[in-house]
Amino acid sequence: MRGNKIGQVWIETVLYTLIALALISLVLAFMMPKINQAKDKLVVEQTLNLIMALNDKITITADSTGNLRIFYFSVKKGELNVYPDSDKIVFLLEDMSKPYSEPGVEIRNGPIAVLSQKDRKNYNVSLTLDYSSKYNLTYNGKEESKRFGQSATPYKLNILNNGSNPKIMIDLSSG
Repeated sequence: MRGNKIGQVWIETVLYTLIALALISLVLAFMMPKINQAKDKLVVEQTLNLIMALNDKITITADSTGNLRIFYFSVKKGELNVYPDSDKIVFLLEDMSKPYSEPGVEIRNGPIAVLSQKDRKNYNVSLTLDYSSKYNLTYNGKEESKRFGQSATPYKLNILNNGSNPKIMIDLSSG
C-alpha cells in the first residue's frame, strides 16, 4: 500500500512539472514576437538618433569653409552607406520582424526619410538623408561609395567643408 502512494507522488510531480513547462512555453510563444517587435522598434529609434546626430555634424560643418568635425558611431545592426554620386547617406536595417511604418510609404522624421519595405517574410527599413539640393558629398575626395557594416568597435568619420562650387562640398573620410 505504501509503495503505491510513493509512485503516485512521483507521477503527480512529473505531471505538474509538464503542465508548468507547457504553460511557460505557451506564454513564451505569445510573448516572443512582441519582445522581438519591441527590440526592432528600439533599434530603429536608436538608428534615427544616430542619423540625426550625423546630420547635425554635417550641418555644423557646412557653416564655414575649412571646418572639420569628427563623428564617432557604432553599427550594431544594419549598415550605413554613403553614396556621393547621389549625395545621399542611407542606413539600411534588414530582417526586421515588423515594419517601422506602413510598408511602401515614405514618411519624414525631420530631414530623414524613413521607408519600410516587405522582403519575402521580413521587412527592410531604410533611413535616408538626401543632400542633393544642399551639398556635394564626396568620400576621400572622390565620388566613390562607402559602406560601414556591423562592427564591435566604433567608426571614426571625418567631416570636412571644402568650400562651395556652387553647392557646399562636404568630404567624408575614415579616420
